[in-house]
Amino acid sequence: MTSWNSLPLEITYNVFGWIAFFSWSLSFYPQVILNFRRKCVVGLNFDFLVLNLTKHSSYLIYNASLFFSTVIQRQYHEKYGYGEMIPVAANDVAFSTHAVLLTAITLYQVLIYDCGNQKVSKTCIAITSIVWVSAAVCVFIAWPNNSWLWLISVFNGIQVIMTVLKYIPQALMNFMRKSTEGWSIGNILLDLFGGLMNYAQMAMQSIDQGSWINFYGNIGKTLLSLASNYLAPSIEVEIEYHTIRKDLFISRAKVCNNYTSDLIVLVGE
Repeated sequence: MTSWNSLPLEITYNVFGWIAFFSWSLSFYPQVILNFRRKCVVGLNFDFLVLNLTKHSSYLIYNASLFFSTVIQRQYHEKYGYGEMIPVAANDVAFSTHAVLLTAITLYQVLIYDCGNQKVSKTCIAITSIVWVSAAVCVFIAWPNNSWLWLISVFNGIQVIMTVLKYIPQALMNFMRKSTEGWSIGNILLDLFGGLMNYAQMAMQSIDQGSWINFYGNIGKTLLSLASNYLAPSIEVEIEYHTIRKDLFISRAKVCNNYTSDLIVLVGE
């Protein structure tokens, strides 16, 4: 089994990994807490949650399989070289497990709290059904030849696609409502920081081994961090934009109702 060449790099690798774990894991709690305090989930898009559950379930299958299965690890080494380290760490498995659990809890909140007239869209149901049927077909394709590394790579690809798609329903919903009420921005900020730490962790392994194979050997983790670093900030900008628009509208409404003209000056500044 390939070992670390530098103890400081190994320690730094683990530190960055667990920082990413805690940041990504904590990103689920602002929304859960907001739902609990409001006893309402209006403003939280249900398509986002369903796609998110599919994404994290797929990622858990990939991480746990590559981390625990010696057969899949052997196939990985046969493909990328026996001198390469497995690109999945314990924090990756811990994060995926926690993510599935917290997403399931958030979905449970949808069932018990006021949700207005919101529901899962037919488009989301269709996408999710196609994804899982396709995954089941891939299982039957991989079984005869024991192509397990290829199979979990399919699940890794699914999680990347879901990572991109899951943001769209919430962004559209915020745009249509011209409001972000019910949606917590805290998860976006923590998601961004977790993505940065994830890149840093992978870089430590590459520097130690003198190889960048772990970046494309676990392309799903690489793209997940990319999505966290670019898609998440984009959603944040969109959220801030509509929050400002909403605040501006409320301020003007108060002025029109003869509250105070000072608000115009404040908004103008």
